[in-house]
Amino acid sequence: MISPTTSLFVLGALAKVTSAKTTTFTQPAAAPTDTSTFYVGASNGSLPRSATVPGLVFDRFIQIWLENTDYSAAAAQPAFQTLSQEGITLSGYYALTHPSQPNYIAAAGGSFWGLASDDEVTIPANVSTIADLLDAKGITWAEYEENMPTDGYLGDSFTNPDGYTYYMRKHSPLVSYDSVNQNPARLARLRNFNDFAYDVGNNTLPQWFFVTPNMKDDGHDTGVAYASDWLNYWLVPLLQDTNFNTPRTLILLTFDENGNYAINNEIYSILLGGAVPSNLKGTVDNTFYTHYSTLSTVQNNWSLDNLGQGDCNATLANVFQFVADVTGYKNNGMTNGTNLPLLNITGTIPGPLNPSYPAPWPTPDTSCIGAGGGGFFRSK
Repeated sequence: MISPTTSLFVLGALAKVTSAKTTTFTQPAAAPTDTSTFYVGASNGSLPRSATVPGLVFDRFIQIWLENTDYSAAAAQPAFQTLSQEGITLSGYYALTHPSQPNYIAAAGGSFWGLASDDEVTIPANVSTIADLLDAKGITWAEYEENMPTDGYLGDSFTNPDGYTYYMRKHSPLVSYDSVNQNPARLARLRNFNDFAYDVGNNTLPQWFFVTPNMKDDGHDTGVAYASDWLNYWLVPLLQDTNFNTPRTLILLTFDENGNYAINNEIYSILLGGAVPSNLKGTVDNTFYTHYSTLSTVQNNWSLDNLGQGDCNATLANVFQFVADVTGYKNNGMTNGTNLPLLNITGTIPGPLNPSYPAPWPTPDTSCIGAGGGGFFRSK
C-alpha cells in the first residue's frame, strides 16, 4: 500500500485566525495527493480495489461543488477561463433553490422536500438515494469532505484546533439520509481528504464520488478568487493524474447555488475529464440543466433504475447532451433563456422538511421510466 507523504510545512501559517475573510490561499499539503496534519482526521487506509462496471460513455463520475457564486463572477476568473478550454462549459446549468443544503440533498435523492434552511435534518430510511442505485449495480461510490474529522462524522460542524470551522454537515449530500447514516458500511464511505490521498495513491478511487472543499476552499467564506486558487492547487494537477482522471472519467465542476437570490439560479459549470471528446473541448453547451441532471446522466450512462423524484422530471433533468448523443437519449430541447422555471424560490415550497409549509412525504413516481431505461428502484 502506498502511504502518502504527510505535509507539516503549512501548519504555522494555518494556525493564525482573523475575523476578516481570508484573501490568500494557503495550501494544506505539498500536493493534493499528500496527507496533511492540518486535517485532524487520519486516513483509515484506502478503499478496497473493486472491478470497474463499464458505462456507456464514462466509467467514473466526479462532482466538485463550490459555493454561492453568480455565473458572471465565476466566468470572470482566469482559473475558470483556463479550465473551460479543457472541457464543455454548461451555460444553461441551474441550481434548484436556496440556501445551500437543499441543493446538496436534492443532488443525492432527487428532491429537497421543501427544505429552506441549513439546519440539520434527517430523511427516513425508506427514501432512496443515488447510493441505492449504484449499489444495486455494484458501482462503487464515496464522498470526500475536506476537514471532516473522522469517516462518517455525524456532527453539524467541526472546528479545527486553529479555531476555524472548516467543515459543515450541510455541504454533505448523503449524510442526512437515514439509509446512509444508519448503515455503518455506507457511513464509512463518507471520507475525508486524508482518505482521498490514500485512495488516489493506491488507485482505489470509486466510480462515483462527490468532493466538498472546506468552507474557505469552496469560496463560501472567502470568495470565488480564493476558490480559484484552490482549484489551481487541487484540481489542475489531478487532471494530469491517471489514478484520478482516466480516459473514461467525467468531472462536473459546479456550484451549489448562485449568490443573488433575486435572480434565477444560474451557476457556472464545466464538464472536464478524459471522457470529454477532444472535439468538444473549449465548446459551450446551452442546454437547460439542473442538479437533477447529474442523477439522470448517471442513470443513463449505467442503465440504472430511477428514484421517482426530480430525476424523472422531464423539465429539470436533461441528460448532459454529449452523453445523450452517444446513448441515443432524447432531451426535452430546452435551452437557456427567459422562459425557464424559477429556481430561486425558497421558503414557500411545501414539504415534510418545511415547518412553515408542512406536507406529508410524497409518494415517488413509481410509473416513471427514467433516463437509464429502468423503472422505479425498489429496495430488496
